[in-house]
Amino acid sequence: MEPFARYFEAAGYRTLCPTLRHHNVAPNVRAPQALGTTSVLDYVEDLLVLVRALPEAPVLIGHSMGGLIAQMIAARTPVRALVLIAPSAPWGTLPTTPWEVAAAQGLFLAGQFWNRPLKPKQWIAVTHALDLLPNAEREAVFARFVPESGLATFEIMHWPLDLRRASFVEPGAVKCPVLCLAGAQDRVNPPKTVASVAKRYRDQGAYEEFRGMSHWLIGEPGWERLAAHAEGWLKQVA
Repeated sequence: MEPFARYFEAAGYRTLCPTLRHHNVAPNVRAPQALGTTSVLDYVEDLLVLVRALPEAPVLIGHSMGGLIAQMIAARTPVRALVLIAPSAPWGTLPTTPWEVAAAQGLFLAGQFWNRPLKPKQWIAVTHALDLLPNAEREAVFARFVPESGLATFEIMHWPLDLRRASFVEPGAVKCPVLCLAGAQDRVNPPKTVASVAKRYRDQGAYEEFRGMSHWLIGEPGWERLAAHAEGWLKQVA
């Protein structure tokens, strides 16, 4: 989120970039086993403490899983606005592409992934998330990747099997404006799925699709267009 943080700081915002639980490990260092059974609800509870301690309701900007977490927070405490960048969809949102279904099913090849940390795989990151980054930058970005929770991944990608409905968001509980931004070439969270997230919030939801962009909208060439669009939208609604 560093490029977006610098952009909005230059625009006069105070920015905070919190690190999720068990993510403050150096790349190539073994993640704590507790990460594997950390729920997306744990991330939300940690960030709620931060948000509720702020002197005023903030704008939340989240990318991918962070976009889902931002929605979950907004359903639990007042926020000024949400900017969701290629967001993961809440519980109950149907996939819109065969690739999403295949990606979810492919996780089972890793065995019981839902109770252990998942190491980042370079070929997956390069082909599906960092595909539009220049080669040198792609290597530098991936070098900073750290493991993710198997449980949180299960809760997001296999929500029909999650009896707790951990990633559920009640649309009516989100009282703020919501902007959803999608890359036209994104296969991880494709445009139609992101558009369906915006539709959940009815008149409060807005959707914008950017041609020639993929999943790493926070740093791939052209990210400044997204930041400028989000800033202009915020001036109108928040």
